[in-house]
Amino acid sequence: MSAATGDVASFVIIAAIVLLSISLDFIQEVRAQDAVEALRRSVAVQATVRRDGHAVSVPIDRLVPGDIVELIAGDLVPADCRLLESRDLYVNEALLTGEPYPAEKQAGDLGPGSSKTGAVEATGAANAVFAGTSVISGTATILVCRTGARTALGHLATSLAQKPPPTAFALGVRRFGMLIMRFTMFMILFVLVVNVSFQRPLLESLMFAVALAVGLTPELLPMIVTVTLARSATQMAKRRVIVKRLSAIHDLGAMDMLCTDKTGTLTEAAIRLTRSVDGHGADSEQVRKLACVNSHFESGMKSPLDEAILAACSFDMSGWRKIDEVPFDFERRRVSVLAEHDGVRLLIVKGAPEDVLRLSGRYARPDGQEATLDDATRRAFEATLDGLGAQGFRALGVASHKVDASHATATVSDEADLVFAGFPVFLDPPKASAGATIRAMAAAGVTVKVLTGDNEQVSRHVFQEIGVPVTGVLTGEALTQLSDEALIGQIRKVNLFCRVNPQQKHRVLLALKRLGHVVGFMGDGINDAPALHAADVGISVDGAADVARAAADLILLEHDLSVVNDAIASGRRTVQNVSKYVLMGSSSNFGNMFSMAGAALILPFLPMLPIQILLNNLAPPGNLWVVAGAGSLPSA
Repeated sequence: MSAATGDVASFVIIAAIVLLSISLDFIQEVRAQDAVEALRRSVAVQATVRRDGHAVSVPIDRLVPGDIVELIAGDLVPADCRLLESRDLYVNEALLTGEPYPAEKQAGDLGPGSSKTGAVEATGAANAVFAGTSVISGTATILVCRTGARTALGHLATSLAQKPPPTAFALGVRRFGMLIMRFTMFMILFVLVVNVSFQRPLLESLMFAVALAVGLTPELLPMIVTVTLARSATQMAKRRVIVKRLSAIHDLGAMDMLCTDKTGTLTEAAIRLTRSVDGHGADSEQVRKLACVNSHFESGMKSPLDEAILAACSFDMSGWRKIDEVPFDFERRRVSVLAEHDGVRLLIVKGAPEDVLRLSGRYARPDGQEATLDDATRRAFEATLDGLGAQGFRALGVASHKVDASHATATVSDEADLVFAGFPVFLDPPKASAGATIRAMAAAGVTVKVLTGDNEQVSRHVFQEIGVPVTGVLTGEALTQLSDEALIGQIRKVNLFCRVNPQQKHRVLLALKRLGHVVGFMGDGINDAPALHAADVGISVDGAADVARAAADLILLEHDLSVVNDAIASGRRTVQNVSKYVLMGSSSNFGNMFSMAGAALILPFLPMLPIQILLNNLAPPGNLWVVAGAGSLPSA
């Protein structure tokens, strides 16, 4: 407008001011983003690649066609790849196909008539895996064929590039922006009406009104917010918390509900096999032997319970041979291995004790004979299980049955009429600091709810050991019977959810969000990925499965609830610092601009030239100080 009116001097000065302001903003934003990117790369998803005859870990964005990659359960598939070798491989392809059930993949050539045209159509190929999918169970060796935009996921990028729902932080900034816009529009109209009524030059009055609008706007707000959040992310990294999404720091500070698993947060995650007992509670070496065979031949990523079983195995496995396997999944909650020893083929099932008992029709007596598992005996076995849980022990169920020598394939339908053997019994001691941390978080306004796959007795014992009261319990079975409305009605008083599967965890989080809570979720397993994605703040650990780390907003380098408590305090300090700048900058700008607008009513001339207003807005002592020390404002 200055240039159009021939005021070249004002045009040059205004252009210099705008250029200086943009340069400051750009430099600070770039520095902040570089710092965050460096932190994000420190926890980037890695792939195990064979290069120069050695297996090395490289970031998945460094893969090239021709690389040979090894996959295990929990890994993200890094690119579109051909299977070279596979073993009991099941892949979640829901992102590409919409199918919720895992797809089985096998190495080999496509049969005649199979679709080979088009990246998206090829997702049905049984001998290939695709970027954006994840390994549920099994192992594989793959050959990278397409990366980046050339993958099937890349072809779908346009349809998948939907903006995520706004966070609490984004909504707050938007509401503040609308408030400033309403004040600005009102002031422009007010100044114009006043000056026109005084018969002052229209163009001069318009320039003055626009300058007042610019002066009212806290134009440094985006830079201050970014720099403050980036500085907080750097400080949190020193406390062993890596921030992947900057705005998650604000959401972390606003969080009032934390849902977490029990293992590693309330317990030490140092699981060890203490005993192996039959259904009546007597020690049984046969139970230990069957559990060892099952865990030894189980493919994919071993669970901590499997590792504890293998660590306690002491007998020779050389006489055993694996025939087939039904991999573990989180719906069945068990894994079955078909193995052979001395010409006898045996299906060995290990999993959640309630489910294994339900599938058993017989049981092994101490003399080695089999007997019918009647109702009275079943109740006695359940009482043994409850007694172990009441003492704080975790247990798995182990059962088996013989099959014909011609039986070469294991299926889910084989998991019936089993011979129940007993319970491998584990101990995971409670973490001494957990109770104090939960109480400190409650005092700070953050409620902790535990979502676990363990049974109620074990979980209650852990709560008792750490000194935290159980206010209410919901089991996965009971939760299935509740509608969403009924769940919302009960969820306020429940702080312990037992035997819940991934879908039920997701339901609990959505119910809490519907009640208006800002919800965080802490998890590290393959089954935790949906809940991590649904939470306002997803928290995982550095040693978690790839899919869990990819879905999380924060990565803990130390698996401890006290680290989360420290991170929440840091997030709240950051929110306070941003709020201080908003209050300081807005009140200062509004006071100055309102004074000049009021003075225009009294003085027979404009109190300040537009160029003077812009200079005053760019470089008051407060703004210069904030630019120099953004993010280090003292806490309230």
